[in-house]
Amino acid sequence: MAKKEARSCIVKSAVRDLIKGMRASDDFFKELDALIAEHCKRAVERAKGNGRKTLRGIDV
Repeated sequence: MAKKEARSCIVKSAVRDLIKGMRASDDFFKELDALIAEHCKRAVERAKGNGRKTLRGIDV
């Protein structure tokens, strides 16, 4: 069975707009995606720990 590729959380074209004038390698996008996924996971845990189902800026 083929390994399923992880779904990306980021839009590469939007990131490229933010870093105009610079190039980004594929590993940059992979690391950025992993960073965002980890921050989201922590935010969910924090919100649940506070008895909320809504993520807020303070959770990040």
